[in-house]
Amino acid sequence: MFDIGSSLREARTRQDLDFPELEQLTKIRPKYLRALEDEQFEVLPAPTYVRGFLRSYAEALGLDGQPFVDEYNSRFAVGEEDIPVRTRRAPQPRRDRSRRESHMVALALLGIAIVFALVIAAWRFGGPEPEQVPGLNVQGQNPTAPSATRGRAVLLVRASAGGSWMEVRAGSASGRLLYSGTLEQGQSKRFVAQTLQLALAKPANVLVRLNGKSASLPDGTAFVVTSRRIVPSTS
Repeated sequence: MFDIGSSLREARTRQDLDFPELEQLTKIRPKYLRALEDEQFEVLPAPTYVRGFLRSYAEALGLDGQPFVDEYNSRFAVGEEDIPVRTRRAPQPRRDRSRRESHMVALALLGIAIVFALVIAAWRFGGPEPEQVPGLNVQGQNPTAPSATRGRAVLLVRASAGGSWMEVRAGSASGRLLYSGTLEQGQSKRFVAQTLQLALAKPANVLVRLNGKSASLPDGTAFVVTSRRIVPSTS
């Protein structure tokens, strides 16, 4: 057993991240991220969203999201999705069949209405843009499949010993420009992509973290960054 909220908060503060940065990364509104850290799960629309948000938030911080989902299920979600056991009744006369079928149709329509209301409520809570729920399982999908954030490089660059000009591109050296400018002392920038191209005028002036862990820059001024390592660029 571990504390869900304090574990998330400690990982966030250790990486010096704020909620606006994490909102861009996870597409989850800051008030929901705070609710996860405070373990105020009743603020979220439904238990299914809690599980998805926990998985997405943990993996955005470089953590394994499954233990957080398992801990939530064991401590907070017991009995939430239990299916009530219906008492088995003796066969009814044929003349009551139509009444029973009408009752079943009414229950089915009520269930559809409840599901529709939950969808509308979730959309309204989420604001004008739909929030992504990477951990939400859909019938026919493998619940153990890796989430979309795995395999991506989460790079944090901080100017600690002085300023440095910096350029970051997604993919190749000719890929989409993510940032170009001078990173002043004390400033930091965060980037997420499958592969990043990093160029620095003064590499000695900066500190970098890759997927939440401190990383060393090799010799040179141009680098290729993946989720596993940082190597010199050959281009």
